[in-house]
Amino acid sequence: MTNRVCELFGIEYPIIQGGMVWCSGWRLAAAVSNAGGLGLIGAGSMHPDNLRHHIQSCKAATDKPFGVNVPLLYPQIEDIMKIIVEEKVSIVFTSAGSPKKWTSFLKEHGVTVAHVVSSSTFAVKCQEAGVDAVVAEGFEAGGHNGREETTTFCLIPNVRKAIDIPLIAAGGIASRQSYEAAFVLGAEGVQIGTRFALCSESSAHPLFKERCRGLKEGETRLLLKKLAPARLVDNDFSKAVEIAENRGASEDELRELLGKGRAKKGIFEGDLSEGELEIGQAATMVSKEESAADIIKDLTLK
Repeated sequence: MTNRVCELFGIEYPIIQGGMVWCSGWRLAAAVSNAGGLGLIGAGSMHPDNLRHHIQSCKAATDKPFGVNVPLLYPQIEDIMKIIVEEKVSIVFTSAGSPKKWTSFLKEHGVTVAHVVSSSTFAVKCQEAGVDAVVAEGFEAGGHNGREETTTFCLIPNVRKAIDIPLIAAGGIASRQSYEAAFVLGAEGVQIGTRFALCSESSAHPLFKERCRGLKEGETRLLLKKLAPARLVDNDFSKAVEIAENRGASEDELRELLGKGRAKKGIFEGDLSEGELEIGQAATMVSKEESAADIIKDLTLK
């Protein structure tokens, strides 16, 4: 397939791998790019020096385009952006913040910019800020989520009507049927997180992958809504959060309960009880170990 998303990023297939914390290291990004999609290194769980290492390692592992996903609320954002420019990264996906502050800076340095949104209102603001593409992510997605709780297949048609620039659909896309449906609704590409998070090249802990493959319906839910909504797998930690939220816990109480390193503990270290296990609803459709290349082939091979 050739369309505006493929042309924009210089890729064979309009498939972008989500830049997920503790999952999206250089091995996954390189594997996706080598298979014809666009791999993204997830800067959200990396210290600046570690990000530089992953960028350099990815360059050594692929001669295909790849990018970096940057949550704009990252505490060392200036250092991250400096490294991206110094390492001549050509594609950046931003999220979790306003694109106004950094889009012009990145584009001045020759970087192609996409931004993740959860509503058509924010999509319009992205277009006005000068981004090259928008990722519209629905309620089904894993990790941190929009407050609107709009499902992907309701979100995409509205965003398509609101903007003219290339549109990428995200949230709940894990099968060939949902991949093709996204294009019918007006998307020109898809961003896939959950299925890639559970593949063999993902840096997530094997216990996390095993727990998440084949989750039953309803075994994830959107919690931490007073802080930053996150879709979590049911476990002891998520139950404690749900109990706290049901009794009206304050933001400070929830922040104390969350603590530091909770996502690392769950996703990267494999603590299935007390870790923050972030994954999307599409995990119900993932039942076996597979490579990044297997995923792209399954989505695109007729």
